[in-house]
Amino acid sequence: MRRIESRLNTNSSAYRQYWAHNQKVVSEFRERQTAARHSRPQRDIDRLARQKKMMPRARLELLLDPGTPFLEFSSLAANCAYDAAAPSAGCITGIGIVSGREVVIHANDSSVKGGAWYPLTVKKIVRAMDIAIENHLPMVHLCDSAGGFLPLQSQLFGDRYMAGRMFRNQSILSKMGCKQLSLVFGHCTAGGAYIPGLSDYSVIVEGTGAVFLGGPPLVKAATGEEVSVGELGGARMHTTISGTCDYYAANEREAIAIGREVVAQWETKEKWACQQETPEDPYYDPTELYGIIPDNTKKQFDIKEVIARIVDGSRFHEYQPDYGETLVCGFANIWGFKVGILGNNGVLFNDSSLKGAHFISLCNQNHTPLVFLQNITGYMIGKEYEQRGIAKDGAKMIMVQACAEVPKFTIMTNGSFGAGNYGMCGRAFDARLTFSWPNSQISVMGADQAANTLVAIKLAQLAREGKELSDDETAAIRQQITDDYVHQSSAYYASSEIWDDGIIDPVDTRNALGVGIAASLNAPIGDARYGVLRF
Repeated sequence: MRRIESRLNTNSSAYRQYWAHNQKVVSEFRERQTAARHSRPQRDIDRLARQKKMMPRARLELLLDPGTPFLEFSSLAANCAYDAAAPSAGCITGIGIVSGREVVIHANDSSVKGGAWYPLTVKKIVRAMDIAIENHLPMVHLCDSAGGFLPLQSQLFGDRYMAGRMFRNQSILSKMGCKQLSLVFGHCTAGGAYIPGLSDYSVIVEGTGAVFLGGPPLVKAATGEEVSVGELGGARMHTTISGTCDYYAANEREAIAIGREVVAQWETKEKWACQQETPEDPYYDPTELYGIIPDNTKKQFDIKEVIARIVDGSRFHEYQPDYGETLVCGFANIWGFKVGILGNNGVLFNDSSLKGAHFISLCNQNHTPLVFLQNITGYMIGKEYEQRGIAKDGAKMIMVQACAEVPKFTIMTNGSFGAGNYGMCGRAFDARLTFSWPNSQISVMGADQAANTLVAIKLAQLAREGKELSDDETAAIRQQITDDYVHQSSAYYASSEIWDDGIIDPVDTRNALGVGIAASLNAPIGDARYGVLRF
């Protein structure tokens, strides 16, 4: 493959302006992520120390193989919710290496409300389990939770994708033959008792670990029986009498050591044969991405300059380079893995939509994973394009993309608006992983368009009633709408709601994709089949 010829001028004023802007953006992201991961009230740190418990990330460090990557999911989950009381939604999830095996990890963070499950905690855990199911990966659960956050119980219990889905997913993983291990560091109460109960293996720590459907206070209230935590659900009882747990550990370090030994017994499955070459660093410096991404989502940039800084050797075989030029398609390697890349260079027209549909079908036929680099305002609108069948051609791209069997990965590089999000494998279309850059925005349309549309509707409504607004009143309404849209379309809001699998530094894109692609090869892929295309 040929190396991309970069036209980036690193001495230009625009480059320096974008670089300075994105340095601030990434710096803010790093600060917010560090706070979500590590900033806790001293009283909670002291409480865990008194209980002889480690902080959750210290447990994780001992569990993972030294020097191996850990791809964390949704580190800023719930950052815009619950008055910031649940950093990272009170849990840690991600893909890591334990005893040489790729595993999905779910760890309760007992430094946040005792590890209680908020609604977004449940959503984050369910998403991690979905990732395990989609990629046929085993799971390790680090259990230390106070159970459901009762003031919000109506938002985490009753519906299909609420707390019950965790236990459904555990059952499905077992059915698939994907191993599960629970390390019980703290209390697993009520529904939480089913996490070790549904795991293939479990280790429980003496003194702090406990598993029961109802704790001592509830037992006394319901039955009048007085019983201690140890008698009801402690380590000795469960490993010698009930058999609910398999291994007794005197302390957390021993529990983790036993857990690593357990994982070391698991068979390693053969991955499907994605085309591979020897990995090679990009020819161009990935940090130059900071000078490529504009300081405003309205400004366009060449997606090929991005591709050149994330793929092996900066080499790229472009497909149909002279047709449908607003959608760049082509083949490259990322950490040695052959991938098909689709990246936006403007609005999707009829020709670029058809090009995308054809390219996706080629990748699907060739068993080539797909990477979508989103910077899309949508499909083109207007009389000419509707008469040429833009809705029909856009539907072809959506149909082929939705039905693709190969692993798909999506990166929100800038703007993601309207139906363009759908064609470019937005969250609803089951990408194996979806990541946002901190500058990115996602909404049904841009803030200005939304404000203008809603103000026009409001003015028309008032006119029918014989009323009108002053210029100042109109401007105030427009500003309020714009402010709301800007907040709710930000990467931080999207990640807070777990509309993605986390915000990442643009420079880390290549590594995140590498881990994701490697993990995806554990799941077999089916034959290419599509629904009805409207010709």
